[in-house]
Amino acid sequence: MRVAVTGGSGVVGAAVVRHLVDAGHEVRGLARTTSASEKIAALGAKPFPGDVLDPESLVGLVSDVDRVFHVAGVNEMCSAAPGHMDEVNIVGTSNVRDACLTASVGRLIHTSSAVAIGEEQGRVGSEASPHRGWYLSRYERSKHISEQLVLEASAGLEVVCVNPSSVQGPGRASGTGKLILDVMRGKLPFLVESTISIVDIDDCARGHLLAADLGSPGERYLLSGVSLTIHEALALLARVSGLSLNCRFLPGSVVSALAGGIELGARALRRRPPVCREMARVLRHGHHYDGTRATRDLGLDYTPAEDTVQRAIDWFRAQGLLQTQR
Repeated sequence: MRVAVTGGSGVVGAAVVRHLVDAGHEVRGLARTTSASEKIAALGAKPFPGDVLDPESLVGLVSDVDRVFHVAGVNEMCSAAPGHMDEVNIVGTSNVRDACLTASVGRLIHTSSAVAIGEEQGRVGSEASPHRGWYLSRYERSKHISEQLVLEASAGLEVVCVNPSSVQGPGRASGTGKLILDVMRGKLPFLVESTISIVDIDDCARGHLLAADLGSPGERYLLSGVSLTIHEALALLARVSGLSLNCRFLPGSVVSALAGGIELGARALRRRPPVCREMARVLRHGHHYDGTRATRDLGLDYTPAEDTVQRAIDWFRAQGLLQTQR
């Protein structure tokens, strides 16, 4: 089968490309830069020059393909240029949708995010959860809007959404992956009690392929293998890594106040703050997602959390990312 992928040089996109190639598909990957082209080619796919913000290049990318995996996106908090994230996640998604409609693509698999669910604090989020009506972060807003944009294109285009929770495993050293690294290095001495949900990088990629084959048009599928409190996550990390992780917990109100002060100071100096108010909101809210629909309807089996953490740590060490640990 001929397929096209956007974001194929990113962490999730590269895993999707690798699984598609391994499954025997002919894969075309959108590449905005030379380094992206090289990475896509190394995965066994054909690089296609273009950008999600260049509609003409997208029409060429999706012409004569059976399916499109739209994985490209920007995930940032405390961003110095949130307008760029909106442009890529919202306008870029709209451009991909329109290109698929123009080229009469059979099916679009859209990588949304679990945060687009918008569940109330303390509730377990599922595909049926009503959105709370407001956003924790600019990123959540952009992913919720972009998801609605593709789902509204049901006439003339089959759309299936996948909503990964926090993706972890080999290759992930940014976002929450960086938080894990910082804890292991002893650079994150203070935490706030919360709940996190994670999905293994390979489970995430397999979920994309299963959704492409078995997902119902107009539906979304949460990809989330396990939810843990921060205390449980620390215990798991310590057990697998063999490190002694001694982190102090601060009240949420204190974290919010500190984050606000740091953000205001950094903005005054025209710098990107290391923490900010929206990051504090996300941490205090926490997330607990139910990923069982993907198992029930798509047949996705989740990797045990211990295995995901072990593989992530092994990759950190192989990349020399833990050389500065405590």
